[in-house]
Amino acid sequence: MSAPTATRNRTTLAMLAEEAGVSLSTISKVLNGRTDVATDTRKRVERLLDEHDYRRRGGANRGSACIETVFHELWSIEIIEGVEQVARENGMTVQLTVSGDRHGPGPEWIEGVLRRRPAGVVLVASGIPEEVRAQLKSRQIPYAVIDPSGDPLPGVPSIGSANWSGGLSATRHLLELGHTRIAMVTGPEDIMCSLARLDGFRSAMASRGVPVREDWIFTREFDLEGGRSAAEALFSGSDRPTAVFCGNDLQALGVLEVALERGLKVPDDVSLVGYDDRPVAALTHPRLTSVHQPLAKMASAAARMVLNLAAGLPTDQRIDLATHLVVRDSTAAPPAA
Repeated sequence: MSAPTATRNRTTLAMLAEEAGVSLSTISKVLNGRTDVATDTRKRVERLLDEHDYRRRGGANRGSACIETVFHELWSIEIIEGVEQVARENGMTVQLTVSGDRHGPGPEWIEGVLRRRPAGVVLVASGIPEEVRAQLKSRQIPYAVIDPSGDPLPGVPSIGSANWSGGLSATRHLLELGHTRIAMVTGPEDIMCSLARLDGFRSAMASRGVPVREDWIFTREFDLEGGRSAAEALFSGSDRPTAVFCGNDLQALGVLEVALERGLKVPDDVSLVGYDDRPVAALTHPRLTSVHQPLAKMASAAARMVLNLAAGLPTDQRIDLATHLVVRDSTAAPPAA
């Protein structure tokens, strides 16, 4: 009897090795994420794996019970909780990995993740280089990016939030209180959310006919020192703003520290708005007015996205969730002239 057609036509590693012009050991290295393979050779093998649908047939990811969450720095417990919620609902676990920077995970990560073969990968505030995307695709490991650092490329599933609207609502709040001398501290220029929040700020100012002081616009890292650095310049003389809108809560805490060191009262002398509405915002003195970014919901959406992709279900490639302003004690009407 002849073998069944499906068996006769099944692509084998030997067949792939012959077509790629490489050894079986090289094919094995590529499949296992080894880094000691020339880039051109790896790309040639991965292209053939994709064309022959090798990993899908092999079912390498079937039965995997882990969602890997990748940070370049651990900065949000809310994101971890959001991924964990979806993992629990599906009887899965979560693996946390710290690697690389905001432009992408480090080169050591791809070798490890291809070896671990999780059910899916959620990357936090990180880009994902084309070569890494190809490697994940060749192993049928779906991925999604939360708040990507640049415009998401076609085919890159991503979850974001309404950053422009968040910047708009924060600035409108200050304008409605009567402020016109408003400064902004935003994040690095190569991060999309920094630009979107700044655009929202500019739009709110323009809609009220209030000029923007360009010397009061600062791009800094999204950290405490970034806020302190901007505040040192803003509060260095008598010509200072009556309100400051910051691109995240850590920057706002840095501004608050410097204001207090200079003898300025918040909000009596200067109002302050942050962004993200992290738990610390409700614990500061005064409590910080902040734009709430739904980090846990964003993480849950990203986790569901990768599981849908793993199951072959249709899913949106880009989702933006709403933000809203939480008003607390750090904002008030400007001081009388």
